[in-house]
Amino acid sequence: MIVARHKSLFASYAGKLLPQATARNRAGAPAYELAPKHQLAQLAMTGTLSRTFYATAPGQLADVTALAAKIEPEFLAKASIYARKRGHMKDMPALLLAALSLRDPVLFARAFPRVVDNGRMLRTFVQIMRSGAAGRKSLGSRPKGMVQRWLAEASDAEILRASVGQSPSLADVVRMVHPKPASAERKALYAYLIGKPYDVAALPEQVTAFEAFKRDPSRPVPDVPFQMLTALDLTPQHWAQIARTAGWQMLRMNLNTLDRQCVFAVPGMTKLVAKRLADPAEIRRSRVLPYQLMAAYTTASKDVPQAVRDALQDAMEIAIANVPAVSGSVVVCPDVSGSMGSAVTGARKGATSAVRCIDVAALVAAAMLRVNTTARVLPFEQDVVDVALNPRDSVMTNAAKLAAIGGGGTNCSAPLELLVKEKAEVDLVVFVSDNQSWVDAASASTGMMKQWAKLKQKNREAKLVCIDIQPYGSTQAPERDDILNVGGFSDAVFETIADFAAGRLGAEHWAGQIEKVEV
Repeated sequence: MIVARHKSLFASYAGKLLPQATARNRAGAPAYELAPKHQLAQLAMTGTLSRTFYATAPGQLADVTALAAKIEPEFLAKASIYARKRGHMKDMPALLLAALSLRDPVLFARAFPRVVDNGRMLRTFVQIMRSGAAGRKSLGSRPKGMVQRWLAEASDAEILRASVGQSPSLADVVRMVHPKPASAERKALYAYLIGKPYDVAALPEQVTAFEAFKRDPSRPVPDVPFQMLTALDLTPQHWAQIARTAGWQMLRMNLNTLDRQCVFAVPGMTKLVAKRLADPAEIRRSRVLPYQLMAAYTTASKDVPQAVRDALQDAMEIAIANVPAVSGSVVVCPDVSGSMGSAVTGARKGATSAVRCIDVAALVAAAMLRVNTTARVLPFEQDVVDVALNPRDSVMTNAAKLAAIGGGGTNCSAPLELLVKEKAEVDLVVFVSDNQSWVDAASASTGMMKQWAKLKQKNREAKLVCIDIQPYGSTQAPERDDILNVGGFSDAVFETIADFAAGRLGAEHWAGQIEKVEV
């Protein structure tokens, strides 16, 4: 008879062996490597091709291109569409689409209009193709045809919006693909954009009004992108008119500019801007990410009227409407360690976001507490940090309290260890982290899985969700019936949590959700 001298080698619960680590994370500690499709999805939903705490921009690009080369084209197409439509991402969907153009031209053509859904995405796609990042430095016949088709089908207003921005400019794109205008008006517009002679009488009404306004500012402010007007000598009344017709995202991003231009001193403008910012229909159409609202709120000058700042809080409550109300005992664990102090969208020269990973983690925790008022929030770094939160406070208020902690090493097992010690009853545990735990490094498994196994001995039906907000390709808890790994900043994350908690996800979990996308 064989006697097991080391019982720890056979530690199990419910007949499942504790899984051994399969990789090392970026901090050098044991981790579980995500499957290739899951890695690609994580990059698509959280990657921004910028430097993060543990990775460089070239490193992210190399990871994406390597994965895109070995994953079937159909999943590439689905991931690009999912990242754009559900994750509201920009660079990564365009990069996946560029990679797809080399792998499967037919699928590329199907996915193109669903990914390239505005002028900025068109310019981003062309920039990536020209850079050689996708494998060649020219568009190729099929991509060129799709760009020409976008230009042909876009309205005059869409063309004007697309003309704002450089590297490349829309004029560069027009020169590159040589679109064939279907009307005299469109022919004149293309010539106007690229600086060639044009028929003034054939110009679209918006352009004619813009040129007339440049000559005579006493005329009504034309309905063109506000960036086309900012170089002109404008009065507060002009700026007020711009605010009345500007897109919702423009309002959110330029509150301080409007304040400096004395717009809020114009009668009725404070009320009008506040009403638009809190309009549910406009918020949904804008596809705003919750962390972008936090950025607007935290960076708004103290001189911006309180009514406008309050409207941003109201907008936040609307933007997080998909946060799940989960029955039973819920625990939310935001990572507040030192690495979470890096910019959530990475660092890039002249365009580093003021929003940090810790802000997003705090926001998710505060949002879940808002809906699940009995939930416990256990922020952690080397250990669990004690912080008092009131579920009746606004999401902004509680998120600010959590984000103010910060610092220390990463120990993902700390909250679970506390719950085990308390013999707590739990139904759902949600982590928001970069998953680069190292303080609790173990030899064969991860500290997080060891503590989860102990917690499951008392809570057999409990489920664990790990929300990843940085694309490092590994996790501290591998995919399993009771464990979900999901990445992203958008409300799609909340929907996936709700489906997982209710048992509505298939065996492939998050990757399975992406597989359901029709191309």
